[in-house]
Amino acid sequence: MTQIKVGVIGCGSIAIHRHIPEYANNPHVELVAFCDTDRERATAAAMEYGGRVFTDYEELCKLEELDAVSVCTPNAYHAPISIAAARAGKHVLCEKPMATSREEAEEMIRAARESGVKLMIGHNQRLMPPHVKAKEILSTGTLGRVLTFRTAFGHGGPEGWSVEGPGGWFFQKEKAFIGAMGDLGVHKTDLVRWLLDDEVVEVSAFVGTLQKEGTDVDDNALLLLKTGKGAIGTLAASWTHQPGEDNSTILYCEKGLMRIGEDPQDQVIVQRTDGSVEKYQVGGIATNEAGSQTDSGVIAAFIDAILRDVDPLIPGEEGMRSLDVILAALEASVEKRVVPVGSAAGVQPE
Repeated sequence: MTQIKVGVIGCGSIAIHRHIPEYANNPHVELVAFCDTDRERATAAAMEYGGRVFTDYEELCKLEELDAVSVCTPNAYHAPISIAAARAGKHVLCEKPMATSREEAEEMIRAARESGVKLMIGHNQRLMPPHVKAKEILSTGTLGRVLTFRTAFGHGGPEGWSVEGPGGWFFQKEKAFIGAMGDLGVHKTDLVRWLLDDEVVEVSAFVGTLQKEGTDVDDNALLLLKTGKGAIGTLAASWTHQPGEDNSTILYCEKGLMRIGEDPQDQVIVQRTDGSVEKYQVGGIATNEAGSQTDSGVIAAFIDAILRDVDPLIPGEEGMRSLDVILAALEASVEKRVVPVGSAAGVQPE
């Protein structure tokens, strides 16, 4: 059996709860290295799963036996680490948002292409069972065009999830780049693009810090989106949604509507204009809540792409297009205008 030797760079919560255990459960993977600037975190992972310990990602990337890496660091380091790993000949799975600018994203894509390695971005919303089912239903065409939509991703904030807790890197612009909009909103921009098989072309946005103290990043964002095919909708990202989480989407179509992730039992509900109702129990959406750590599907897809030598399900180009929407939203919020997607320079609030 072919074994892909993997190193994990950044041993915080997303690595601990998603990447590392999903690699460990994959029969085609051998975990060989762990890297974190906090040696204790890397050591803890190595003690549980085996492998070498590093505090310098460049040293890890020098390992000749290493085939691939997961980049699970604070957002600001995604690009430089991914570029270095690609140039070292390693396949790269990078967490989202993939970069802090379009220029960084383009350089990541270029480095992977020139080195002949895979670059995949961890947009797991595409792989969640309710979203896969929703895409399947839309593809039949029986609901007609999506006219409007609303999608949301909200929870109480990363302090309850991150290993660093309150005041950690999620709340520091220098490391995080942006807050709830980058942490949660980029997930939903990617989902909307994928579900509708359409590109977001214009954005307006309100972005602000409404509750979290001692931070210089946003804790709430509300975006108004317009797609190339003319659909319009809203996207809400929140770190102040409590108790519980909201990871729901509603699509209003020509011949009915679809509710996704609203009902814990019937994760997809279709209400048609002829009065019929269809309910689907297909499995839940992975959340940060205890007991809800369902398999993301991301690791399996990444390893499969390497084994079969095919393009990854969510290549760098797709991650960049979803990042473009967030960059446009930042500019729209600062300049208080509608911004064409792809033209934004990543303007940041002061």
